[in-house]
Amino acid sequence: MTIEMISDVLRRLDDIYNSIEQIMCLPSNQICSSQQRKLLDGEMECSLELLDICNAMSEVFTELKAIIQDLQVSLRKGDNAVAKIHSYIRLVKKAKKHFKKTVKVASDKEDCKIVKRLSKAREITTSLLESTMHLLSKQIQMPKLSLISKAFQKKNPEIGPEQGYSPEHS
Repeated sequence: MTIEMISDVLRRLDDIYNSIEQIMCLPSNQICSSQQRKLLDGEMECSLELLDICNAMSEVFTELKAIIQDLQVSLRKGDNAVAKIHSYIRLVKKAKKHFKKTVKVASDKEDCKIVKRLSKAREITTSLLESTMHLLSKQIQMPKLSLISKAFQKKNPEIGPEQGYSPEHS
């Protein structure tokens, strides 16, 4: 999956939510029963939680990008990048925590058509976030490993990947 594909899926997801909003406004689809209202309210609450998590993940990815850029500059200058590596690792853990929350938000609530559509849109969003997290972690992981290796090689030239150093274990 590429970033272009993810962007396309996000545009389609926007279309889905817009069509759900139009359907909800139709007089024939007004929620009548209190049970349907409760289901819809629950689904709307889950969708709001998902939006909050998406915003938080977006902020984390922006911070990750800035840290990686700082780390690259530090390595070019020959600065000690260990503290920046630790902040990067903290942010990656934070992103994983937000993703785990996203997965928990996904649940099955099906009764009326509107709730089914909202639930389906939320499932698609969750799946997209999972794919995005996987793609970004793969793209970030390779530079991270080389950046960490370079940082430790500059600090301790005798320690490197060929001597058994593994950044995942630090």
